Amino acid sequence: MKQVDIKIEKTARYFVLGTPSDKITDVWFVCHGYGQLAKYFIQWFEPILNENTLIIAPEGLSRFYWNGFSGNVVASWMTKEERNSDIDDYVQYLDKVANEVLQKVMKVNINILGFSQGASTATRWAVLGKTTPTNLILWAGAFPTDIDYLNNIETFNKFSLHFFIGDSDELFSEEVIRQYLEEIKKKEIQFNLSRYNGGHKVLTKPLLTLQKNLSK
Repeated sequence: MKQVDIKIEKTARYFVLGTPSDKITDVWFVCHGYGQLAKYFIQWFEPILNENTLIIAPEGLSRFYWNGFSGNVVASWMTKEERNSDIDDYVQYLDKVANEVLQKVMKVNINILGFSQGASTATRWAVLGKTTPTNLILWAGAFPTDIDYLNNIETFNKFSLHFFIGDSDELFSEEVIRQYLEEIKKKEIQFNLSRYNGGHKVLTKPLLTLQKNLSK
């Protein structure tokens, strides 16, 4: 048996909070987690919306029924099957979204935020894509092990890396967090760590604090 791969066109979507104008100083690209939809995920970011901010929520290219054959429809960025092709596809897709958005605004700060599964997506996009962020924020998600830091050190030096982890995140025990951060430090990756009160979600209070710090 021989596998044959073929490139196709696919209709994808993204959601927007704010209006492109010459007042925009910060554009946020926010990548949702596994089993979410962008139109609901983007609502988490309404508290940071103002006349200087534009928020863009792309949606994972794979949608499916959460309960098997019916019920709520959700999306995913990738699975272990044909993972390299999926990564290549979504990196190209995210670059296309960014290009379409950024040509409508002047020089801006680009914040790429990935939540949960979206953290790995955001990191791969920042490293493998053509869109260089000002800040890369990984919220309740892991740094992907398939990214070779040493071979991409020049890329990492172009942006600031931020980690946000809740103190009651059901997916991250304190031991897992400790081991994870030790591995990041071994790679000599420079990063900022923020802990917040809460679980596996982008919460308003730490999000507003992040926005304030990044706008300084």
